[in-house]
Amino acid sequence: MNFSQAAGLIYAELSIWIRLAIRYIPKIAVALLLLVFFTFLSRWVSRWMIRGLERVSSNISLINLTAALIRVLVVAVGLFVALGVLGLDKTVTSLLAGAGVIALAVGFAFQDLTTNFISGAMIALARPIQVGDTVETNGYTGKVLDIKLRSIVIDNGQGQTVEIPSKDVFQKPITNYSRIGQRRIEVAAGISYLDDLVIAQRVAVEAITNLPFVLNQPAVDFHYRNFGDANIQFVLWFWIKPNTSPQTALSEAIIAIKEAFDDNHILIVFAAQTFDLKQKIAVSQTDNQ
Repeated sequence: MNFSQAAGLIYAELSIWIRLAIRYIPKIAVALLLLVFFTFLSRWVSRWMIRGLERVSSNISLINLTAALIRVLVVAVGLFVALGVLGLDKTVTSLLAGAGVIALAVGFAFQDLTTNFISGAMIALARPIQVGDTVETNGYTGKVLDIKLRSIVIDNGQGQTVEIPSKDVFQKPITNYSRIGQRRIEVAAGISYLDDLVIAQRVAVEAITNLPFVLNQPAVDFHYRNFGDANIQFVLWFWIKPNTSPQTALSEAIIAIKEAFDDNHILIVFAAQTFDLKQKIAVSQTDNQ
């Protein structure tokens, strides 16, 4: 075979490819238009789905999850339709079979990732927490900012956000401070043995009851619980209104109790090493007599 014959064969082959390409241009254009159409259709259907679900459900996480799945499904249908227009039916079958094999391999290779996605879906369905709830889980406390498929985002109240894997939130205990809408605060301290216990109890309860963020029901609860080495220990419980900061409530309660005790000459003794001035004065007076 000489050079001219080889060039002729190459030219003939290229001519066939060019003719096939020209023949496929309309189909390729239609396939691309279909992909663009289904992409916009997926966005429209997603927005329509969100508006429809918002009328019957307040579960933002479930609504967003459903909309995302619908969007992916519509785009996938558009891809298969476009391949069908190109006459690549066997390719579609191969893609479906390959997708199954790939999904199985990915499931084994990324078990944690798969578990997180499944856990995120279960959290969206079961709704143990919602966006805006104040929760405690996995050693973190804060307000839920976002519930994703892979993770839960929490504002820890210290200027940082904490992203916890969904599987850890789903599999471990969750304390939800917002579910009932109320929260109990505990104050513990001790008073001098020389103080009147009945008066101290009344003064503390009145001081806490007068705070504006404290609920009347359940009522403020005060109990003495132990004879300490240098004091009589008590615990006081009260319930605060929703949207009240627990830290602020505790701080204000401590201030109110301290001021009320000071006004009534009741000594708070926090530790055995605390110097009890009342007791020292009483002992001195006894010695002088």
